Amino acid sequence: MIWVVATLIAMPLVIFVIGPLLGPGNGSEQASGQGSDYTVLAATATPVLTLVVLYLLYSVIFFRQPKGAALEGPALRGHARVQTTWIIVTSLIVLGVAVFGTVRLEAGYGAGSGSGPNPLTVPKGPKLPVQVIAQQWLFTYRYPTYGGVETTHLVLPVNEWIELHVTSIDVIHSFWAYQLGVKADANPGVDNVVFVKPTKLGTFNVRCAELCGLWHGYMSDKGQVVRPTAFASWIQQAQKTFAPATKVLAPYSKTYLPEPTRRGE
Repeated sequence: MIWVVATLIAMPLVIFVIGPLLGPGNGSEQASGQGSDYTVLAATATPVLTLVVLYLLYSVIFFRQPKGAALEGPALRGHARVQTTWIIVTSLIVLGVAVFGTVRLEAGYGAGSGSGPNPLTVPKGPKLPVQVIAQQWLFTYRYPTYGGVETTHLVLPVNEWIELHVTSIDVIHSFWAYQLGVKADANPGVDNVVFVKPTKLGTFNVRCAELCGLWHGYMSDKGQVVRPTAFASWIQQAQKTFAPATKVLAPYSKTYLPEPTRRGE
């Protein structure tokens, strides 16, 4: 009865108080979905947590050995019904969470995670492709539909589907745009596709989430989500500003590998 009452009290607190604090926020559809998923998982774990904590407190209080005594504990005979119930219930919870996570992952087009070069699910309609190129120790961003211009900051239009192609030209990195709910490994020679739809104007933090060398901790930046008209003006100016660099860049490709140097160079 104590467990039932404690669970009924804890559940609303977890859902309505703790839940909104979980996740990266509402900077994109993926970020909002992650917050909802965390709330579901926390609510699912709450009855189990309260049961374990209450049983621990019960054991500490009623099975405490008197001070100075060295008594033999009660014989353990087990309880098949309790053990079977515990195994069945916890197994159903784990399987249910696995099914829930799989459905949410595919329904959210990867839910902000890298889906490899061939995603299982793809959003319908037009998508803006942006290539994220990781290297020690910064990210650059290439826009193939705008002449392949490569910029040092990530700017995205609001309320439009973005198709990120994450790769690396040296070691393993991980592209993490926290407020957008995006996190994808950047591996040399691999095109890791991520879908995201920003829904909130403003800035977001970009970091490398994979130890990649001496200055890994400084591999960070700030991106920006702007209105479509502002994005059009920005990308036009970027094309002019980076035109000299674009001329000498390698042709756009899904991956880039450094050319091998000759021995002795």
